[in-house]
Amino acid sequence: MAVPNGVLSAGGSQNPAAKSLKKLENTEKRDTLIQIEKRYQKKWQDAGVFNADAPSTSDIPTGEIPAAELRKKHPKFFATFAYPYMNGTLHAGHSFTVSKVEFTAGFSRMQGKRVLFPLGFHCTGMPIKACADKLRDDVAQFGQSFEKYEEEEQEAAAQAPAPTQADTREDITKFTSKKGKTAAKTVKMKYQFQIMLALGIPREEIHKFSDAQYWLKYFPPICKNDLNNFGARIDWRRSMTTTDANPYYDAFVRWQMNRLKEMEKILYGDRYTIYSPKDGQPCMDHDRTEGEGVAPQDYTALKLKVEEWSPKAAERIKDKIPEGANVYLVPATLRPETMYGQTCCFVGPKINYGLFKVSKKEYFVVTKRAAWNMAFQGTFFKVDSFPRDASELHAVTELVGSDMVGTLVKAPLSIHKEGVRVLPMESVLPTKGTGVVTSVPSDSPDDYATVMDLAKKADYYGIKKEWAELEILPIIQTPSYGNITAKFLVEKMKINSPKDAKQLAEAKDLAYKEGYYKGTMVFGDFKGEPVEQAKPKVKDQLFKNNEAFAYAEPNGHVVSRSGDECVTAYLGQWFLNYGENDPQWRDTVMDHVKHGMETYSSETQNGFEKNLDWLNRWACARTYGLGSKLPWDPKFLVESLSDSTIYMAYYTISYLLHSDIFGTRPGVLSIKPEQMVDEIWDYVFCRRELDDSLLKSSDISKADLETMRREFEYWYPLDMNSSGKDLIPNHLTFFLYIHLALFPKEYWPQSVRANGHLLLNGNKMSKSTGNFLTLRDAVEKYGADACRIALADAGDGVEDANFEEDVANQIILRMYTLKEWCEEVLKDKSLRAGPADSLWDRLFDNEMNALVYEARYHYENLNYKVALKSALYDFTSARDFYREATTAASTPMHATLLRRYITLQALILTPIAPHWADYIWTELLDRPNTIQNALWPDVPLPDSSLTATREYVRSTTSAITSAEAAQQKRKAKGKATLFDPRRPKHLTIFYASAYPSWQDPYISIVRSAFDAMSLHFDEKKLNTDVQARGKAEMKKGMPFVQSLKRRLLAGEGPDVVFERKLPFQEGEVLGDMVKGVRRTTGCKAVEVVRVDGDDEGSVGTVVVGEKVGETRKELPQAAGQAVPGSPSFHFENVEG
Repeated sequence: MAVPNGVLSAGGSQNPAAKSLKKLENTEKRDTLIQIEKRYQKKWQDAGVFNADAPSTSDIPTGEIPAAELRKKHPKFFATFAYPYMNGTLHAGHSFTVSKVEFTAGFSRMQGKRVLFPLGFHCTGMPIKACADKLRDDVAQFGQSFEKYEEEEQEAAAQAPAPTQADTREDITKFTSKKGKTAAKTVKMKYQFQIMLALGIPREEIHKFSDAQYWLKYFPPICKNDLNNFGARIDWRRSMTTTDANPYYDAFVRWQMNRLKEMEKILYGDRYTIYSPKDGQPCMDHDRTEGEGVAPQDYTALKLKVEEWSPKAAERIKDKIPEGANVYLVPATLRPETMYGQTCCFVGPKINYGLFKVSKKEYFVVTKRAAWNMAFQGTFFKVDSFPRDASELHAVTELVGSDMVGTLVKAPLSIHKEGVRVLPMESVLPTKGTGVVTSVPSDSPDDYATVMDLAKKADYYGIKKEWAELEILPIIQTPSYGNITAKFLVEKMKINSPKDAKQLAEAKDLAYKEGYYKGTMVFGDFKGEPVEQAKPKVKDQLFKNNEAFAYAEPNGHVVSRSGDECVTAYLGQWFLNYGENDPQWRDTVMDHVKHGMETYSSETQNGFEKNLDWLNRWACARTYGLGSKLPWDPKFLVESLSDSTIYMAYYTISYLLHSDIFGTRPGVLSIKPEQMVDEIWDYVFCRRELDDSLLKSSDISKADLETMRREFEYWYPLDMNSSGKDLIPNHLTFFLYIHLALFPKEYWPQSVRANGHLLLNGNKMSKSTGNFLTLRDAVEKYGADACRIALADAGDGVEDANFEEDVANQIILRMYTLKEWCEEVLKDKSLRAGPADSLWDRLFDNEMNALVYEARYHYENLNYKVALKSALYDFTSARDFYREATTAASTPMHATLLRRYITLQALILTPIAPHWADYIWTELLDRPNTIQNALWPDVPLPDSSLTATREYVRSTTSAITSAEAAQQKRKAKGKATLFDPRRPKHLTIFYASAYPSWQDPYISIVRSAFDAMSLHFDEKKLNTDVQARGKAEMKKGMPFVQSLKRRLLAGEGPDVVFERKLPFQEGEVLGDMVKGVRRTTGCKAVEVVRVDGDDEGSVGTVVVGEKVGETRKELPQAAGQAVPGSPSFHFENVEG
């Protein structure tokens, strides 16, 4: 399945809507970085850095070790994203999905794995063919260069939106997926050539696109170039186009379809499907410009026979139908089990209805829209003579709904055998159902509210009151709402009018769910049975008695790529037997989703499970478009979501078969397309073993066959399939179904990563608003690495992410500045040499180790936003802290440490920003080989005592500056201060040599509630024991408990924490900090005083300052606030 481009985006970088996006000025830094990127992209492509092969059969002969052991001995990573559709160029949303594979592939390479990231080009289906045919018509009408076209004013048609899927969903037993993005990205222009012009394709070239095959030649090279400019790690040797334009891929698809048919996974039969009358074929998800995800909605169409026409209606049909003919009003219902309680029939008083001839003696009254749907379900036309245009369906006459009010009709199953009346209902929609609604006020809140209103205002509505006062029959008993559900809910929710739409919608949902899942029939032939069981029986009874028939329509608005409004047709077709009709297949897939595959998020997992519960048979063939012919029925083509389920397997051997995307040039093995018969594919994909007959019939050498099989059995199973979450309802679920049907379990997919849509600057991407970027636009505007970093920063979950242009722009400055700093530092001769053993050296070295481990953890868990934080933002912050600390201490930074920092910075950024990293690696650090082949750095484990020291230094420095700043604020507001920050000042830092005795019982409390093995606290016990100490101690006790918990959870050993030992010498650390503190605060002097003793008996000893060793008994109040690890401060003014 292709990632649809939605609309054409021409080959040039011109984006007509880009004027509303951020404008860049002073692009010198960006241009410098892009020059570096171009240089390294060329190096990587020239060297074939991303070309990956399986271990050869000459190195490890076939059969020497099992495939699983081969993969264990030579670790690999194989990932794909849904191959893009070639009706345009890639947009920034594509790059977001690509980036997930990119970053994972980059990190996997650094883990020492062989990494395969291939990409093909999807061309199957209607979009290309439909656009080409439109262009052909444009050329015929306006000339090759459209010189005959005259500009005309075009006014956008103001269309009321058709009901969305959510609006029309009534059947709670069916799962529905939200529609995809395609509709939102459709450019509304009258002619196809205008779209091509608007998107930058030269006028003189546009006529070439009237040949559908030209699209296949034009867009793939652009796609490849754009991804290379992005720095993608793609093995382009394995690319291909789909359809019969590539005979090898065509053979692969034919094999797939043949085997599925043999396994009875593909069947033929009559079924409902979304259908384009204009195209004369089913219209599946990616054949649509509007309505992706919309499916047929099944109804029971009742035949309400007219017994007596209203005067106006009688006049309208006079002499229009033969004597003795029966006319039926035809309401469509989702609740046939309630038909015993029909009390009237509703029509929309302002809606136009048609009287349509079914046969000589039978006529239906429905809306034209409903009749048009019925025309493709055997009601007015045979399946072999379906109409192509609505003008072929003629109404005998038309009637306005108000003219039919008062008509007497006989309602099937209703207890009112004398008939019920046609009454007006303002809320009837002509865009839903048949426009005729049967009324069951016992179980429908809408119906109950309406008949009550009609009875109250009979004169106003021009009806007889008794028509709206027929007996309301209890039909279904429910545990919550009794046996007249609608009345109960209307009264409970205080619904006063049929116009209370919001409350009625809620009541309807409650009534339907309660009735269907918990209700029991209390009337009719199936009295006593649960509604779930009775519903299909009542429907069958109605069908058998010719009182109803099956009817279906799209549950939303669908427009095909050819611009045709689609209907639901009932016709014979080849379909993949997904869903409930092959429960074993469905359950196998469900089990794999639940237990055999990683989905990375509960949202993705739930999406698959809901879709598997809902998904049903899927039409897999069509007659119009591009594709491979169905092998056993060549008048059909395999549809685009059915030839794109296992193409990942084709990637494994494609470069062995052909060396160009069309398969015109042989690949490594010089095998011809006709040699790739079904049995050969079976062997390559581990479905059978090799024998002499196969060798003889194929005329392919045993060595070549074993080489192909080696590639498959090594690279498979697919480790990750990355895609947008909108593809879960179709492509991703089909991908699982077909893999599990065709391949041995060992080769089933390992994971699916679904991402949300990509917002641009916080808003939905849209060409019409100008908030839109193609991948090429983005890379040309910001450079590859800035885009990649911005994409990593955008987010990782299934919720919509956000590409911020401001972030990308800031990244340019950050990466350029960091590059320049690295260049300068590596040339700096003033840096310190010798042992790197100062406190600041050790803290910096340790923090780098900690961040390398932290970044690795996040990369391993595919959390790239936080990986970026560790690998770039926190890593540069560690350098900044080191630089500031050494500067404050008047000590040069250490040359070896800075070189280590630069080396590690390049390595841990490689997955996300490979161009920048490779420049640092090869040109600044003078490494002989590309960083793309470097391994993740092996660094010592971080020292927890140094980590604690670093946090102590940071928190203490922050506390000192905050204390001084607080006094400055008080001074500025005219409030009393302890000292004047503007005058010369002296700072004393107090630290405690021991913890106060009041903390002892809290140590015991935390120790008893802590499980050192699981790092888990018994919170209930902890809180109970703390509260038992009394409210008086809670204010100081609880913060102390929380500080202990934080230290334990951060990895400090329980023996250190519970013994109340700091993992560092506090006095020594403060001594090292004094120079810097003095510089940052501007103090004349800074001294450090150790506080011994508790409360009133405390004594201070100067450990740093002019009076080292001096004992002080009279200490300021601040001294008593110091506890180990949390010093206190005392500022005072001194003489200048």
